Amino acid sequence: MTFTALHRALGLAPAPLTDGLLDAAVAAAVVEATDLDWKSELPPVKGLPQTDFPKDVAAMANSGGGVIVFGVRESQKVATERVAVGEFDEAYERSLRSAAITAISPPVFGLNVYRLGAEGNRAVVVEVPASIDGPHLIYKNDYFGAPVRNDSDTVWMKERQIEAMYRARFEERRHATEALDALFAEAASGRDSGKRAWLIAVAHPRIPRFRERLTREQARGVLTTTVGLALTYAGRGGVHPLENVDRDNPRPGLRRWVAVNTATGERSIWKEAWMSIHHDGSVAVAAAVGGHRMSSEGYFGGWQVESTAIECAIADLMALARTTAETTGNDEYDVRVGIEWTGEQPLTILTKDNLGYAYDGVSVPVHRYTPVETTVNAVESALDYYWHVHDLAQDCVNQGGVSNVLMIQPPKRDETA
Repeated sequence: MTFTALHRALGLAPAPLTDGLLDAAVAAAVVEATDLDWKSELPPVKGLPQTDFPKDVAAMANSGGGVIVFGVRESQKVATERVAVGEFDEAYERSLRSAAITAISPPVFGLNVYRLGAEGNRAVVVEVPASIDGPHLIYKNDYFGAPVRNDSDTVWMKERQIEAMYRARFEERRHATEALDALFAEAASGRDSGKRAWLIAVAHPRIPRFRERLTREQARGVLTTTVGLALTYAGRGGVHPLENVDRDNPRPGLRRWVAVNTATGERSIWKEAWMSIHHDGSVAVAAAVGGHRMSSEGYFGGWQVESTAIECAIADLMALARTTAETTGNDEYDVRVGIEWTGEQPLTILTKDNLGYAYDGVSVPVHRYTPVETTVNAVESALDYYWHVHDLAQDCVNQGGVSNVLMIQPPKRDETA
């Protein structure tokens, strides 16, 4: 589901962006607005960074996001008729995304590009996300400027506007950091981290898109879908938090749904886990990763953490973030992964030797685990996101002296060509 300026103009609820919806907007003579720009033609692909496309994208990003529709003729800002834009292939789409990154500073990531209509009536819709990285500037020769939408027009910011937007950027970043801090502290609260290490992993949308609250059925669907995706990132053979929570019966919490722990009893409590999906699109995973079962008769110490347990938890968190983003309409997420351990012994991350046994010969004792942070576009291409999962897991195990991940192995990009 998505909600764009076209949905807003027609008074519609979030729904897929379709050719019929665009026809309805033209029939209703929808007027251009701050978040809606009609264009009859696509910019030429040759020399695209020197066209008005970067300026139009930067202006939308500086104004809270919106859509640029190519393939609609307007008169006095009012949509009058559909106009075919001609051939539009994947190379053209990549050129649009590339121009938004290379011709704008800071880059505008996360463009959504939709092709609507059959050949002969083709339209292209570019959805520009809201951004907290403004002002986005464009450069031409030795000059730069910050474009912004003024109702249906694109104008240039004055110095005071640019100054105000920089202040807003720093303030938004502060708020985003505070939101991530609160989410992490809440997920870590009440864990018996003096007895066993806990992995705490959270993801918070940089610009939450508050819409209707998730229903229980939606939360259940997110959790169900997440399982398959998580097992794609890190297959079976490790302890997945997702397999130890009640996915079929999420419980209501404060503006969230909670998948409660199902690993109870003396024989299972070592793999205790909790997960939550918040109505603003945030997600959290708390999983006991120290003191796991070592054999049928013994357990590791609470300070000993298998690297595969870290990988599985990260795979689950990242899969949950991606599935939740698709359901709630969010895109960019700030992610933080940490290990909470307050016992006396230094934390030790274990890998495996050539025979598959736990091995600490390369481990570096960690007296305090530093949380690892990153920012990801949760709706980017599947392969790019998979590599983000890999890189995050690698950063997390590297801190304990372990060089490589064992389970998260995305294909090389040229292998999928």
